[in-house]
Order: sequence, then C-alpha cells, then structure tokens
Amino acid sequence: MTRGESPQGVIAGVDGSACSTTAVQWAAHDAELRGVPLTLVYVVAPIILAAEPWPEVTAPAEYTQWQEDEADQALARAREAALAASALSAEQVSTEILHGPIVSTLVDLSDSADLFVVGCRGQGAVSRALLGSVSSGLVHHAHCPVAVIHEETPPTAATAGAPVIVGIDGSACSEYATEIAFDEASRRGVDLVAMHAWSDMGPIDFASVNWAPIEWRNIKVAEEEVLAERLAGWRERYPDVTVHRHVVCDRPTPRLLERAQSAQLIVVGSHGRGGFEGMLLGSVGAAIVNSALIPVIVARTRSAKS
Repeated sequence: MTRGESPQGVIAGVDGSACSTTAVQWAAHDAELRGVPLTLVYVVAPIILAAEPWPEVTAPAEYTQWQEDEADQALARAREAALAASALSAEQVSTEILHGPIVSTLVDLSDSADLFVVGCRGQGAVSRALLGSVSSGLVHHAHCPVAVIHEETPPTAATAGAPVIVGIDGSACSEYATEIAFDEASRRGVDLVAMHAWSDMGPIDFASVNWAPIEWRNIKVAEEEVLAERLAGWRERYPDVTVHRHVVCDRPTPRLLERAQSAQLIVVGSHGRGGFEGMLLGSVGAAIVNSALIPVIVARTRSAKS
C-alpha cells in the first residue's frame, strides 16, 4: 500500500521544543478519544554545505549522526510524554524519523492522517513570532485537518468540561469544520458553541443614513433560522451534543476569540464565504490560528491539496 492508502490515525510533529511536547500531549489525548493510533514524527532536514569548506566545520558524517541522535532522543521523550498524558498503550504509539525538507515532508505525510498536530512554534522560533514556519506551512498546505497547539495550553483537568467552538459562515469549508466540531464535542462529552457572523463588517461600519429600513432584530431572526437549518442534520447525527447558537452582526474573528477564552478547542474552516479558488487559508482562519491561546483545528480536506 502507498502511504495515502494506509491511514495512520493522528500524527504529531516532534522537534524537541516545549511547544512540541504540549502538542504531543494534546495529540495523545485526541487519539485516545478517536480510538486511533498516534504516530510521532521527527523530520531530519538535509545538510546544506558551503561551496568552500569552512575551517573547523564538523564533518558531515559526524553531523548526520548527531542529527539522528537528536531525533531519537526527542522522539523518546515525546513518546514518554504521550503515554503519560493518555491511556494509549505502548503498541498504539509509534515513532518515525524521516529525512527531507521539513514542511514539504510533513505535508506529504498528512495525506495519510486523520489529523495532524503541531505546536504553534518550534525549535529556533523567534519569541515574537506568532506562528512558526512548520505550523504555518501545514495550515496552508496539509491534506487533512491540522490542529495547532499553543504552549500556553497543556491539557488539564480544569479545561475538560469547557465547550468546543465552531465558526459557521455557510461555506463548504465551514460545513466540514462543523462536522469536526460536532465529532470533537461528542467524544469529549462537552457542549458545542456554534457562532455565525452574518456580516464581515462591524456595526460601526454601516452608514448611518439610508439604512433605516433595515432592522437588526429582523435580520437576526432570519440568520438564526439559517443557522438552525445548517445545524439540524448534525444535531440529529450527534443527539448527545448540546448546541448553543450565537448569531452576531460583527466581524467573526473578535467574537470567536472572545468565546475562546472560556473554551477548550476552536474549529475553523480553511477559508470561508469570501474565499476564492486557490486560496490556501482565509483571513479568519489565519487570525484565529495566530491569536487564539487554545488549540485550533483548521478544517483542511484531502480535496484541498495545493
């Protein structure tokens, strides 16, 4: 079988950083909830030598061995963390060392995953960076949903009962995000908060004149009916999930981030109703991944290969 024909369950990228460890812990818990195996992957980047040998440069063979040793040690620590953070058995957690450009190698690997989990920043990331190159590459190009985990949010009992949030705008990507959100809420035994922003403008952006016939309360009722219709099928499929619907006349990003302060997970589409063919990540998804302090799942699909 090719890799794409043999799903590996949840895959987590490992690089030895603290953020990576938090991501592994979260991935282990999610794999346990899904009843699928967890694969921990470390990518060894190729060595790029200078045209002219530099003085006192470590021999390539020695450096290659050092890279392998670092990968082995990082994976060993990650596996230990995964087993400690979940009820997965030793047989359910495997490790793999791959060689090649980090982002493209992980993107190729994502074709065989149910979910790919990475830390928001890895080794060597600039402290002020919002999103590392690896996590950014995956949320833009992966062939499966991607969970980005922030180092500020290790799994704890305190957040176990917090809800899952999903942003719904009526797009195809939003529909897939809704499916993922219901599934995650059901497995975790928590409520789901479904938020729909009927406009991409805030209230202050509307002109004060020529809008007299428009009553927000009338639009709100209509949009609530639309949201209820979009959720109806999923509520029938997941009757155990209690859904809280919120319709707002505002930009979606600030409202989602506000709700995220009391949630354990937020799910967004890879691009929304304003997206265009070929778009890799919409403005809302990008803002949420960069700004939320809780885990974020970007609902990328296998058909979204780029």
